Amino acid sequence: MARDVHGRHDTRVTSKPKVLIANRGEIAVRIIRTCREMGIPSVAVYSDADRDALHVEMADEAYRIGPPLASASYLSIDAILEAARESKTTLVHPGYGFLAERAQFAQAVGDAGFTFIGPSPEAIEEMGDKAAARRLADAAGMPIVPGTRDPVDVDAAKREAPRIGYPMLVKAAFGGGGKGMHVVRDAQHLEDSLKRAAREAQSYFGRPEVFLERYVDRAHHIEAQIIADDHGNVVFLGERDCSVQRRHQKLIEETPSVLVDEALRERFAAAATALVRQANYVNAGTIECILDEEGSFYFLEMNTRLQVEHTVTEMVTGLDIVALQIEVALGGSVADVAVVPRGHAIQCRINAEDPGRNFLPGPGRITRYEEPGGPFVRVDSGFSAGRNIPGDYDSMFAKLIVSGADREQARHRMLRALDEFVVEGVPTTIPVHRWILESEAFRDATHTTTWLEKALVDAHLPAQGDLAQGVVTRAPRPRDILVEVDGRRVPVRIFDERREAAPNAPSSHGAHHGEHVHGEIRAPMQGTIVKVLVEKGQPIQAGDVVCILEAMKMENHIACTREGEISELPIRAGQVVETGQLLAVID
Repeated sequence: MARDVHGRHDTRVTSKPKVLIANRGEIAVRIIRTCREMGIPSVAVYSDADRDALHVEMADEAYRIGPPLASASYLSIDAILEAARESKTTLVHPGYGFLAERAQFAQAVGDAGFTFIGPSPEAIEEMGDKAAARRLADAAGMPIVPGTRDPVDVDAAKREAPRIGYPMLVKAAFGGGGKGMHVVRDAQHLEDSLKRAAREAQSYFGRPEVFLERYVDRAHHIEAQIIADDHGNVVFLGERDCSVQRRHQKLIEETPSVLVDEALRERFAAAATALVRQANYVNAGTIECILDEEGSFYFLEMNTRLQVEHTVTEMVTGLDIVALQIEVALGGSVADVAVVPRGHAIQCRINAEDPGRNFLPGPGRITRYEEPGGPFVRVDSGFSAGRNIPGDYDSMFAKLIVSGADREQARHRMLRALDEFVVEGVPTTIPVHRWILESEAFRDATHTTTWLEKALVDAHLPAQGDLAQGVVTRAPRPRDILVEVDGRRVPVRIFDERREAAPNAPSSHGAHHGEHVHGEIRAPMQGTIVKVLVEKGQPIQAGDVVCILEAMKMENHIACTREGEISELPIRAGQVVETGQLLAVID
C-alpha cells in the first residue's frame, strides 16, 4: 500500500467510489442523498431493529450487521467491515455517534483497504482524549478553561477540587454529546458524580476515564465549523450558537451567533484554524468553546466528525459539508471554497421525548407524520408514518431547519414550520421548541447553557400521554370531519370518549394482601437496567432511587413514590424491561 508524505498509509480511492454509511436514521438518509447527487452508490447497514428503516430503503444496497443491541451491530467493527467487503465498498462514512470518533474504527477501516471519510486515527485519538486536546489547544494559543490536564480518580479529584473551585464539571475524557458529564457544586457530591460519569463513559465510549474542569455558570456555547484538506488548506465555515441545552444536550442551534461581532469572529476563526493546523487535522471538524459574559471564549473540546447541527451552516453558506468531506477523502482541495454567509438559520432537534413528563423517552410506532414545507424550510428525517422509533438508540428522529434574512424572520419561520409538523403515535419535543422560541430570553438572546432547565420549572408543558406507573392510557382519539356553514368549509375535530381503549386488567397484586397497602413501581419505558440500588426487604423512603434505567441513550433514575419496604424486586442489572413491566413492589 502506498504511503503519503507524512509516512501514513494512503488509502484514498483509486477506483470508482462507493460509500458505506456506518450509521442509521436521519444522518444515514442525509449522507445517502448527497451520494445520489454526486453519482456515488451508497451502502446502508442495519440491525434487526432497523430492518424496515428509511435509510435501508433509500440506499442502493443494504446489509444486516446484527441484533438491535448497538454493541452487537452499529458498534461492531467486524460486522461493518464484513459488510464493506461484501458490498465492495471503497469509502466508509461514520456519520456521528456510534463509531464516528473511535480511532480504532478509523484505523481498522484503513487497514482493511477502505478510505475513512474523516480525520486520521492519530487525530481522532489525540483530539478524542480531552486532556490531550486541552494541551494541544494551549500550545496553539487557544484559551482553555482551568481544570486537570489528565484523567483523575476519586483521590486525585479530591486533591484537585480546591484548586479548580466549585462548581466544576466531571467530564468523560473520551466522549462527547453531554454523555458522562455532570456538574458538581460541592464536595459532598464529588465522589458520586465521578463514579456516575465514569460508568456512563464506559457504557457510551468504552473508556471510563474522566477529568475535571471549572464550570462557568452563565456561559454561552459557541463552536467553529472547519474543513481542512491534505494540501494544508483550512477553511473556517462560520460559528454556531448552541446555548439552548438541557442536561448538556443541545435542543436548538443557530448561526450566526448574535453574541459574536466581526472582531470576535476573526479572533475565533484564527484560534480555530491555528488549532486545526497544530493537530495536522484533515476533513470536517468542530471546535466547541464557551463564551463568558465578558466576551472571552475558552476551548472545551474538538469533535472529530460531522456535527448534528452542521445543517444550519449549510443553510447560510450554501455549501454541502458532506460533499466536502467526500471530496477531501478522495484527495480534493478546499482552497477554492468560498464562504459567503447569507441570513440566519435555526435548527430544532425533534426527539421522541415528552417534555411534559421531564423529557421521558417515548419510542414506538409513528401513526401519522406530515413534514412542513414552504420557502427556506428543510427537514432531515429518518422516519415516516407507520415506521417504528426503536428504544435501542438515540431519541432524535428528525431535525427541522429554517433560514431567513435575519434572526427574527428565521424565528417566525421556525414557529410556522413547527405548527405544520404533525407527528402522532409518539411524544415529541415540538411543544418545548415552540415555548423556547416564543420566550423573551430566546428572543433577546440572553439565554445561557443553564437557562432552559431553570426556565422549564415555570413552563407548565402538558404531558402528551399518561405514562403514570408505566401504564399507557390513551386520551380520547379524535375524529376529523368537514362541514359547510353558509357555504364556508369548516373542519371539526370530535373527541368521542366511547372510543377510548379498554382499561388494562387489574394487577395480580390487587387481588390479595387484604388491607395491607402496597405500591408498584413499573418501567415508564422500554430500556435496560443499568444498576439496581436497593435490595429485597430494605426499608425505603419516598424519593429514593430504586434503579437506573437506560433508554434511548439516557439514564433515568427510577424513584420510589412512597415510604415502605421492598417486598418484591424482580429485576437485575443488565436486564431489558418493557414499558409497564414490574420493577419493584413497596409494602
